[in-house]
This record gives sequence, C-alpha cells and structure tokens, in this order.
Amino acid sequence: MIDVRLVREHPDLVAQNAKNKGYDIDVARLVELDEERRSLQQQVDELRERRNQNAATMKGGRPDQATIDEGKQIKIELAERESYLQNTDNEFSTLLKSIPNMALESVPVGATEDENVVIREVGEKPQFDFVPKSHAEIAEAKGWLDTARAVKIAGSRFVYVKGDMARLEFALWQFGIETLTNSDILRKIAADNNLNVSDKPFTLVLPPAVAKTAVFEATGRLNKQEQTYKIEDEDLWLNASAEHTLSPMYLDEILSEAELPIRMVGYTTAFRREAGTYGKDTEGIFRLHQFNKLEMESFTTADVSLDEHLFLVAIQEYLMQQLGLPYRVLEKCTADIGRPNAKGVDIDVWLPSQKQYRETHTADYITDFQARAMKTRVRREAGTVELAHTNDATAFSQRPIIGIIENCQTVEGNVRIPEVLRPYLGDREVI
Repeated sequence: MIDVRLVREHPDLVAQNAKNKGYDIDVARLVELDEERRSLQQQVDELRERRNQNAATMKGGRPDQATIDEGKQIKIELAERESYLQNTDNEFSTLLKSIPNMALESVPVGATEDENVVIREVGEKPQFDFVPKSHAEIAEAKGWLDTARAVKIAGSRFVYVKGDMARLEFALWQFGIETLTNSDILRKIAADNNLNVSDKPFTLVLPPAVAKTAVFEATGRLNKQEQTYKIEDEDLWLNASAEHTLSPMYLDEILSEAELPIRMVGYTTAFRREAGTYGKDTEGIFRLHQFNKLEMESFTTADVSLDEHLFLVAIQEYLMQQLGLPYRVLEKCTADIGRPNAKGVDIDVWLPSQKQYRETHTADYITDFQARAMKTRVRREAGTVELAHTNDATAFSQRPIIGIIENCQTVEGNVRIPEVLRPYLGDREVI
C-alpha cells in the first residue's frame, strides 16, 4: 500500500504514475476523501469529548433536563458522524489500496511489455544441422508428458510429467537449493557483480499454498479475474507463486535489524487461471494451471533493498549461466512491472523451436509497499522503528526445463544434461 502522505503532497505525481502503469485511478477523489475523513474524525473526537463531559456532569447527582437533553442530542449527532466516518473511511481505504506503487525514475515508461528494454544478451545460441523440435514434441515422443490423460482427470492445461523429465525437474530444484544455501557461492556472486551485500544464505521453506483474503490483499498480489483461484466456501485463495505466502510471513511483526537480511527460498506447487492465453503458450509445460516453483524472498532495511534486488538478479543470471542456457535480461517498463513493484527485471531463455526468447525468471523490487499493508517493521539498532523492504525473485520455475530440452536436444531426439545437473541424475550425460 502506498504512503498516504505521498498522495497528499504529490497527487499529480501519483496520478501520472498510476497512468504509466496502466491503472485508471481517481486520485483527486482520494484526496477529497482523505480531507473529508480527517474532518469527520475531528468532529467525532470533539463529540466524544462532549459526551464524556456530559456524562461526568450527570454523575454529580440528579442532572437537570437541559443536561439530559444535551446528552441525547450528542448521542444522536455522534452516531450520525461515526456512520459518515465509517462509510468515508471504507471508500478511502478501498481507493488507497488500488493505488500502485511508485515506479523508480529509472524504469522505462511503456504501455505494453513490448516496450521492455533489453539490457544484455548472454550465451551462444545453439546451431543445429537439423530442424529443432519443441520441448513438447521431444517430451511426448519420449513418454515424458501425458497430456491426454491429464485432460481426462483435470481438464485442459494440466499434464502428467513422467520419467526422466520428472527427475530432471527434481535435479533443478536440488541444484537451486544447494546454490542458494551456500554462503561461499553467494559471496562470489556478490563480488563478481560489485555488490556490497550480505552473504547470508537462504533458508529453505515449504510455505502454505493458500492465504486468507485480507492477507493476500495486503501483499498486493490478489488478482481475482486473471490469475487467482478461490477455494469455494472458504476465505482462502490458492497461491500463484511461493512469494505470495512468503511475503506476509511476518505480518504484524517487528523484526530486529540484527536478524536482517532475512532470506528465504520457498518451494511450492502454484496455481494460476492464466486467462487469455493460447497458441504456443499452451503447449507442453510452458503455461499450465498447475506448476512448481522455487522462489526467493528477502526482507531488508530501506538503505540496502535496491542492492538486494540487484543481487537477486545476479543470482538468477548465475543459475542460468551454470545451466549453459542462452538468455537475455530485460528492464521491465511501467506497464509490465505490476502494481506492487517499484522496479522489475525479467530473464528470458532462448527457445530454438520458436526462434525467440521466452520468460523464465522475474525479479520484483517492492520497497515498503507490501510492508505498509502487512505492518512488517524493523527496529533499527538506534531504536527507531521503520517499515521493512521486500524483494522477491524466481530461482527456478519449470520453464528452464523447456530451455534445457530445446537447447540441448540431439538429432536422435535425446537431451544432453547440463553438467551441473548430472550429479543429481546418476552422472548421466544424456536422457
């Protein structure tokens, strides 16, 4: 949630930021409601004080009729003002929650994801002396994917992943976990990228796969129409990524500065409606309603949070480089970073079958936007209390598996296993 003081002091800036992000927000109405609710609160406070004074007068003996009448009138006026205040505050809170986080000045302004900016391309795209197949074609021929039977059981956009492809996925998770929990590797990544950040390792967490409505709303991630599944007759929503239940972990808590950064790597099965997708995006495992994901989440103080964001991106690049996959890094534009983000970076892997890059990772710089609604604070060593800053970033989803299958395919229809994953697959070189 955005700081209301920013809305009061810079309403035009807040309105322009919302427009740049693609949100039609009536900021002028929000300012009007803010002024109205503060005025009503003052009236309510004054009436409560008068009520208390009136009650004190009546305790001194039998009150006269004027005092009794005054008490009744105060009660009526107070009930009326409290009702107005409640209604105004509800409208104000709803509108305030819809205001997106302020994008950093460095974020490119754009109306669609097509205006994201390529920062760099890394790695050599493979050259084949045969027509490369898609991951779905290879996996289905190998018996690694069974879509037809999954449709019978759960409907479209669900799959059975089997055999060596399932083992490849578990190898990916294990490699990611061992990397993120190793201080020596993290220290080297930070040094190689000239980042002055802690080498504190990530703690492996298996988080809940559901969250209550109020909690999900506090994260700024609840997307009812396009993304999130609700459990019928329950105040619970299925998570669409592990950070959705990792970020509110310290709801209503004050953390000590000494325990920061808090870094977690969470593994969960995630669920998304994925409304409006079609074509290549629905083949194989590219865009499923159910998928698995390993996600990084961190809590820091404000002064180091941007470096933490850059560090998470550096980790993502390290993971992709270790897999030997060609990729590009994108600075996301205002329309694509999302409502809670102040900045966002995507990493896309090269897919030979599509002759284009496709997203595998995203890194979200949230600042204090989530912490304000979640009331997650930090007690600094000097004794002051301030809002925490949060960052989240993909470690691995299932999509790098697509990149491995397509970039490492052979003319025989086999797949060469990246060297870093071989120890988790019995030292096999090809599957």
